[in-house]
Amino acid sequence: MSISLLPDELVKKLLGGQQRITSIAHLIIRDPTATDEAEAAFDVLYVSYKEVRYGAPKVLVSPNVYRPERGLWYLSGYVLSRRGAQRLLKLLPCRGPVDLWINHKFRDLEVRAVRRSVISQRVDYQSTNLYSILPALGQIGVLNDETPGAFNQRPSVFPVFAFGATGSGLSSLAMALSMLGYRCCSDLDDLPESELSALFHGKASRRFDAYVNIASLTSHITRLRQKYPSGKFIVLAGSLDDLGSAFDFLRTLGDDVLSLSGYDSPDWRLLCEHLHLAPPNASYPIVPDVGLRKIRRHGADRSTSRTARQLRHDGSPWIVPLRCKWTGIDVNPSNVGTIGKRLWVKFHDDLNVVSPSRWMLRNDTFPGNLGLFRPGNVTMALDGGTILSVRAEALGVRDLSAASISSRGRFHFGRFEATFQATNVPGLVTGFFLHRNSPRQEIDIEITGDRPDRLLVNVFYNPGSEGAKYDYGYRGSPVSIALGFDASKGLHTFAIEWGVDEICWFVDGVLVHRRVLWDPTPIPHLPMTLHVNTWPTRSRELAGRLAINALPGTAYLRQITVNAINGDVEYQQSPTLFALRSQQELASDSS
Repeated sequence: MSISLLPDELVKKLLGGQQRITSIAHLIIRDPTATDEAEAAFDVLYVSYKEVRYGAPKVLVSPNVYRPERGLWYLSGYVLSRRGAQRLLKLLPCRGPVDLWINHKFRDLEVRAVRRSVISQRVDYQSTNLYSILPALGQIGVLNDETPGAFNQRPSVFPVFAFGATGSGLSSLAMALSMLGYRCCSDLDDLPESELSALFHGKASRRFDAYVNIASLTSHITRLRQKYPSGKFIVLAGSLDDLGSAFDFLRTLGDDVLSLSGYDSPDWRLLCEHLHLAPPNASYPIVPDVGLRKIRRHGADRSTSRTARQLRHDGSPWIVPLRCKWTGIDVNPSNVGTIGKRLWVKFHDDLNVVSPSRWMLRNDTFPGNLGLFRPGNVTMALDGGTILSVRAEALGVRDLSAASISSRGRFHFGRFEATFQATNVPGLVTGFFLHRNSPRQEIDIEITGDRPDRLLVNVFYNPGSEGAKYDYGYRGSPVSIALGFDASKGLHTFAIEWGVDEICWFVDGVLVHRRVLWDPTPIPHLPMTLHVNTWPTRSRELAGRLAINALPGTAYLRQITVNAINGDVEYQQSPTLFALRSQQELASDSS
């Protein structure tokens, strides 16, 4: 931003309260004896803040300006001089939110604050770091702290029941309810028996608090109203008259029924007023209508070969709490549509050379990573393939270097396979995974150096369409699977099959784990990039204490095979038509 130097007399008037300041771009303070080319007399000047309880320790330097020792909060308006920026850079790395970190560095800086805030704070909107610069600071290694996100609102009105005409935007409504913090079950011909029983009997064991486009509930609207007199109903149609006699009862409910017009004018306002919630800081989602999916009553026909143990996970609105006898919602595979060849990405890469047109060597990091990814840590092996290394190396923001390669393109459902040998250095992680941000979604395969005889599979889910800035939690919903061998002793092939309604993980061609809908999260639904990396984790819980003396640690990557939908190509058909079941079926579908 551009900041102009103002005459001293005008600055004094502004600070004296004789004129209201509406923009920080209108104010800078300098030493009255300095020339315009001289440095400012401060490092940081606060013009909008809130003091801690009982006041911040301070020293007055003029009737309108003081030098704080600490204790300022809500730092929404401040001026940073060039000298102050240089001093802050020398004090890096920081821990926690940057504003709080600066607050603890006042003794190393020349800090000034006006005696009262001259830029007003909004009082009708809660302050939050959820959409701040923090993710970018973590990526470049400035921010080291990693804690769960705090979802800024939880619904107080529930349950919610939504019905509507085919093609009216029911799936978009279900996504919108998820973005508002509801655990939303949607687009099914029926509910699992345990959920249906709990719903009709009003039991606290219900897993969901919103039900959208559940066909079997249409004939039970009167019963649901009697069981849940404070529940809310939503109808997606031009009017209730468009839905026939099954919805006659809804006409009698008055304000407890919200009628929306679906795709004609998607909007947060009416929905949020109906549910007594503030609209999220994201556009109303537009996603393809899924239609009605049929529940498989007799379980999956794909049994896994190994027992999975669920580990501690985040307390997200989009994760079903662990309970006995809940195995998610298993549905019949969606019908496979006809997809043009240009929509498929199919390749086998032996990685004798890392192609810059297909892969990117990363040079960033993230808060939980003790290392900084460096392109030089990705090297070619003499007998073919690629070596990923972690080394002790002082890099300023990190004392270790690590290795990561990422696809330049994105993928939208498919099969992803890699043959690699993991590292066995405690504290290191070898990962093969799909990932995206805004909203964050992820499907993982990880092998940790302290336990290379086990496989960690994980899913991160956040709702919304492209651009929704949700990143709740940092642990996901991990599952531990015994491999029966040491993955650091030789090459093995690991695969992820990511489908619309399920995710399957394979080891050496054998299915070892399978997740269906809400087991315990929804299935990620947006395009993601593919990654392979080796890195040192901060979490001893994840991979044990880092064995510095055992470095350098290496992982050996021999090949990657991808057979998936091109996530960078716009296409008219709904991606929910594509059930991706096996590599052979994928090949036949795309030919």
